Order: sequence, then structure tokens, then C-alpha cells
Amino acid sequence: MNQHPSVAVLGLGAMGHAFAANLIKKDFPVAGWNRTRARGEDLAAAGMTLHDTPQQAAAEADVVLAMLADGPTTERVLQQIASSLRQNAVFCQMGTIGVEATDRLIAFLAQQRPDVVYIDAPVSGTKAPAENAQILVLASGDRQRAEKLEPVFTAISKGARWLGDAGAGSRMKLVVNVWLIAMMQGLAESASLARQFGFSTDDLWSVLEGGPLAAPYAKVKLDTIKGGDYTPQMHLTWALKDAQLALDAAEDQSMPGMQHIAQLWQQAVEAGYGEQDLSVIYRFLTGKE
Repeated sequence: MNQHPSVAVLGLGAMGHAFAANLIKKDFPVAGWNRTRARGEDLAAAGMTLHDTPQQAAAEADVVLAMLADGPTTERVLQQIASSLRQNAVFCQMGTIGVEATDRLIAFLAQQRPDVVYIDAPVSGTKAPAENAQILVLASGDRQRAEKLEPVFTAISKGARWLGDAGAGSRMKLVVNVWLIAMMQGLAESASLARQFGFSTDDLWSVLEGGPLAAPYAKVKLDTIKGGDYTPQMHLTWALKDAQLALDAAEDQSMPGMQHIAQLWQQAVEAGYGEQDLSVIYRFLTGKE
């Protein structure tokens, strides 16, 4: 008899699709919904029950994972499903939606369905790590009441870092993404300067490798720049959205570097680079293929 909790995955884009696929592989009962139904048809063929509405997908689930595009979309979907959620279910919000939307969602569910546990759990990682269950979950909320969520995290990730009360996960995700965005901008500028001086990306990595500056992420993005294939692991538009969410949440704290990057990346999006990997900022800066 299958002892896994039943799971609904709302949002079957790159990350949600990976979550659902990994859960199916581990024999979880999985229901799914996506605004564009076609995104889930391959998962339906693999054993997921694909629904036409988020209410239908969530109604029989012990755990609901929401991996949607942004705060307004997530708020709208939660309002639609709130009355349909199973008694004592776990609602786990895993997208990067910012601080204000997160706090509104927590308050809304506490008022409308206090029996349902709200877990705020965005993830650190992109498409390929998600497909290989190697993302890190930045979890926050009442862990004791969300015990049925633990095997779900085990199936879709390399682990969860519990950070405190609900909302802490989304705050830490913005901190992490500020670092990622700043690193990508610095890497693009370093690669551009290296090229001007006659060095290749391999030359740059050979100097970094083995030292304290040799972040694995830098190697991946240098290889992307070298190959010139900017198939998105994280779209530039998504990274720009996250930069803006961080700036919005920073209140009076000065973040001049991030403000400059956001302005520059906005120009790149307007120039048509938005649907490519964020490392395409190198191409925007240099005009190099």
C-alpha cells in the first residue's frame, strides 16, 4: 500500500514540471494543473492526474505545491482553491514572489483556513538541478504541523534548510538571488575584460580553479558564455524580476549596485534578450556571439 502523501503541483513550468516528475518517479500520487494544459500532458502519460482547474487538483491532496510565475498569480490561485483544500492540508508556496505577496498570502490563509498549514519554501537552484532533485529548499513555517511535507522535500530536493517562521524562506531567497545576480554581472564583466586582453574563458577559469573564488556556478556560466548557447536555466526576465523584488523589499537600505544591474538588465530585456539564460548579459554587454 502506498504510504506517500498525495501531492498536487500547481504550475508545471520548468521547476514545477521537475517537481512533479520526481514525485511520480518516487511513486507519489500526483495531481497537477497548469494554465496551459499541454505543459502537463507528458506527466499525465507518466501517471500524473492532470486537471483543468487548480481547485480540482488541490481538492484531494495532502500537500499542495505552488510553483507559479509571480505574486499576483499565486494570490489569485490560492483564493480560488482555499475553500477546496482538504482539512489539515499543507499549502507550500515554492516560487520567488517577494516579501509583500508572501506576507499577504500567509495572512489570507490564516484567516480563511487556519487548519491548513502555510509553508513558505522557495528553492535555491535552477532547471537542471531541479530535474535531478538537487535543489535546496529554503523552508519556513510550522515544521511540526507540516510533517507530511518532509518526504515530499526528500523526493524533489537534496534537502531543506528550515529558517524560522513562515516568510523567512522568501526573505532568504531574495538574499541568495541578490548574490547570484551580482555574481553573474561580475562574471560577465570579467569575461568581457578577459576577452579584450586576449584571454579565453578557459584561461579565466584556470586561474580561478582550486582557489576561494572558484564557485561551481561560475564555471557553469563561463562554459555557457564559451559555447554561446543561452538556452535558459534561469531566464533573464526572471532574474530581473527577482532583482526588483529585492529592491522593493530593501526599504531604506541602499543597494546601488543592484539598482544599476536592474537598470542594465531591463535594457537587455527590452533589447530582446529576456527569454534567454541570464548569462546572456555577456552577449548584451559585448555584442559577441
